[in-house]
Amino acid sequence: MLIIPAIDLKDGQCVRLRQGLMDDSTVFSDEPVAMARRWVEAGCRRLHLVDLNGAFAGEPVNGEVVTAIARTWPQLPIQIGGGIRSLETIEHYVRAGVSYVIIGTKAVKEPAFVAEACAAFPGRIIVGLDAKDGLVATDGWAEVSTLLATDLARQFESDGVSAIVYTDIARDGMMQGVNVEATLTMARASSIPVIASGGITNLDDIRALRAVASEGICGAITGRAIYEGTLDVAAAQRLCDGEG
Repeated sequence: MLIIPAIDLKDGQCVRLRQGLMDDSTVFSDEPVAMARRWVEAGCRRLHLVDLNGAFAGEPVNGEVVTAIARTWPQLPIQIGGGIRSLETIEHYVRAGVSYVIIGTKAVKEPAFVAEACAAFPGRIIVGLDAKDGLVATDGWAEVSTLLATDLARQFESDGVSAIVYTDIARDGMMQGVNVEATLTMARASSIPVIASGGITNLDDIRALRAVASEGICGAITGRAIYEGTLDVAAAQRLCDGEG
């Protein structure tokens, strides 16, 4: 299981939101590339980038920062989400050196686009499913649908999706612990590997996820915990590697 540090980009800065609210953000750095370096030096094997402005705008806003990080560490797998709603945007990021693009809102509103993207960019497409009480949320979490996240995940099973990033909105940025049960339910719903997101606070959360990782959980995204120091990236990855 991979420990994947998150770098959330808002107005060119590295921030963290609480429950996806743009007006409830904490700025952790004015230099996202330097922050990326911190996690690379800690031994991370993948980075999770989110263009928060892009998620609301419906198109990339912090693309230059994403490109700068990808070109600084060309061998490091990077996944990017936020405002990815066209094949042209995906192509832009792939050309910039990004390994995976995360389709969120567009995947919910136009599921056929996922198959189209997977066909055009095989092995590079991740679907981001953000849920509140199991129901899918879209548009930067501003809208909650009546669609179960697990039902939607099953729709993508034959499309060639590399992974599903599953975020529990109620836990995200709140430092209240990961929702293992909901993540496990998502992992069991389809054959697509799941990356857990939201609420990871300390090594106990990593242990809890690792205990059920064989059910289809391949990674865990962590943000506020590593910025506030309640979780050490290197120690968490050692634990996942069976060294602690």
